Amino acid sequence: MSETPPDLKYIETHQWVRPADDGTAVVGITDFAQEQLGDVVYIGVPEVGETVTGGEEAGVAESVKSASDVFSPVTGEVIEINEMLEDEPEKVNEDPYGEGWLFRVRLADQGELDGLMDADAYAEHVETAE
Repeated sequence: MSETPPDLKYIETHQWVRPADDGTAVVGITDFAQEQLGDVVYIGVPEVGETVTGGEEAGVAESVKSASDVFSPVTGEVIEINEMLEDEPEKVNEDPYGEGWLFRVRLADQGELDGLMDADAYAEHVETAE
């Protein structure tokens, strides 16, 4: 069974978001997603200053098996990217909810988080996908 931390919000395409008190949020791919991908060899993320839109493509994750679009769970301006992934994309496999995070955004609308799945809803979604 994949790990689904309770403090995160999730979207159906297997990305997570960790909101912070300062109006920013960190985005990554879920444990389930990294398991499905296999060994990640490349992560493409938006550039700092770019605006991402909730539910729309924001990057790509490539593995030895396949490539998969990465969607942003939220809308906002990218204020930081995880530069470690450039040299160590495998961090996504090793620690998808920690060192394997993808990018940080300044949220355009904090209320957008209310429409996302909590851990229980996401775990149920994964069960039906498996």
